[in-house]
Amino acid sequence: MSAGDIPFTQATGVFISETHTEAVTWDFTVTRMITSGRTKYQTYQICEIPRFGKTLFLDYNIQSSLLDEYVFHECMAQPAMTLHPNPKKVIICGGGEGATLREALSHNTVEKAVMVDLDGELIDMVKEHMPEWHKGSFEDPRTELLHMDARKYMEDHKGAGFDVVLSDLPNPHEGGPAQYLFTKEYFQICADAMSDDGVFAMQAGCANENYPYLFACNLATLESMREVFPFVAGYYGIVTTFLMPWGFVLASKKHDALALAQDEIARRHAERGVTTRYYTPRYHQSVFTLPEYLLRARQEHGRVLTDAEPYAWNA
Repeated sequence: MSAGDIPFTQATGVFISETHTEAVTWDFTVTRMITSGRTKYQTYQICEIPRFGKTLFLDYNIQSSLLDEYVFHECMAQPAMTLHPNPKKVIICGGGEGATLREALSHNTVEKAVMVDLDGELIDMVKEHMPEWHKGSFEDPRTELLHMDARKYMEDHKGAGFDVVLSDLPNPHEGGPAQYLFTKEYFQICADAMSDDGVFAMQAGCANENYPYLFACNLATLESMREVFPFVAGYYGIVTTFLMPWGFVLASKKHDALALAQDEIARRHAERGVTTRYYTPRYHQSVFTLPEYLLRARQEHGRVLTDAEPYAWNA
């Protein structure tokens, strides 16, 4: 049964069902519903799940849990933040839980971190009920939190000189505005708002054999922009909460992630006061080592995404 059929006042016997392609449906057991509702843009549930702990769902799709939110959010932020030799000005596009912001702010080089997330109502819920994620990052004096369309903000800030852009945005569901946050035009807008040696990273979709297509297209699109981003690399993290590996793409104007040595990563983390649990100096090369099925997906299914022909997520 779906969560929409069950009153959330029940303490037990509640399940939230998520469909992942026509092949798979996952049922998550809810032992306690902390809060639920609907904002202007989406439904939300913040609840307790056995073994996963506190968990966030948006539109009945699992987003992150206390079990391993750090895996996703370290992958989302740390490779790009670490690659830049002196990241001072950072922007997070999306990133509702505040955990990507948390990871960016862990670098003591950061002087300003802008977070642009459309759904202010959801952020209010997160601030109150999910402090384990943001850990006070919204109140950090370096943070500027804005509630508006991320693409519009980036368009209006051409030449802003962001050292790092972290694109932690919803998947591009067919007919939705997020489709235009996964296109060549959007990536160019981001590049135009970056510093001369800026680094861009994005959440890029599933990295499993069942549904690697968005990842393949994001990688192909950024690889088609070598004149803007000479260095492009796909990577992934094992996210148990998603029951699958999850993909990311890093694109840089001047810095090669694959050339970053373990001892240099360790030095930068030590100097910047950064402590990680998943993306560690030793593991850096591993996250950037793609399995063969993802390389095949890139060759067989990767296409350049544009505003005229965006991606329609149907997983």
